[in-house]
Amino acid sequence: MRIDSFFGITSLRYYVITTLLVCSTLTFAQSDFDVANAAYADGRYEEAATLYQSLLDEQEDATLYYNLGNARFKQGELAQAILNYERALRLQPNNKDAQYNLAFAQSRITDNIVEQDFFLSSWARAIRNNLRERTWLGLSIGLFILGLVGLLLFLLGREPWIRKTAFHTAWLALLFSLITGLNAYSLHQRDTLRNEAIITQGVVNAKSSPDRSGTDLFTLHEGTKVTIRETLGEWCNIRVGNNEGWIKQQNMERI
Repeated sequence: MRIDSFFGITSLRYYVITTLLVCSTLTFAQSDFDVANAAYADGRYEEAATLYQSLLDEQEDATLYYNLGNARFKQGELAQAILNYERALRLQPNNKDAQYNLAFAQSRITDNIVEQDFFLSSWARAIRNNLRERTWLGLSIGLFILGLVGLLLFLLGREPWIRKTAFHTAWLALLFSLITGLNAYSLHQRDTLRNEAIITQGVVNAKSSPDRSGTDLFTLHEGTKVTIRETLGEWCNIRVGNNEGWIKQQNMERI
């Protein structure tokens, strides 16, 4: 047998085997997903939650987080339901079902605290969350290229109307390139630092300092969303509403 023929056959076998393995993995994953959905439909919520979680351990997915949130809600675990709805929205901000179920679950908890932000900050955050990081980044790059083209036409154009149009196109494109780039960076920081968390314990006392001897400042209940400002050992300095304090990391899970 010729050497080149041997490698050709070997290569072909490799691709065939690889394709079969990938297909079998996807089929297995789809099977687990179907089994989890069937368990949920039959009211076996713990089994469904376990299967959804096992799939999430392999890969993050907004639909899986949403389904897991539903299963936890049916089990009466409001904190875990809220946590998974929030995680679904982190991956898929426009998921209307997750938004609705999150709001409903939050209405059932003790501390339904609404952040009192300046309206422009809330508006800007809502716009930012409408798209994913990669989308904002792609828009930023596209607008930056458009701005460069506009500058080039402004510098090389002969007709006054071309130069004028190119100039205004350039500065607007570069301005919005900066804005979309900042949105991409903000989402990257949010998803990398993951500085938002959900209280998962029944009752938690926030302390004035990162130790047990600190004064109790206020009390939080499970399901409350907090912002992590600083981490020191096993303690985190958190903010919720207008209140700040220290709680242990074990009392919450990051979104």
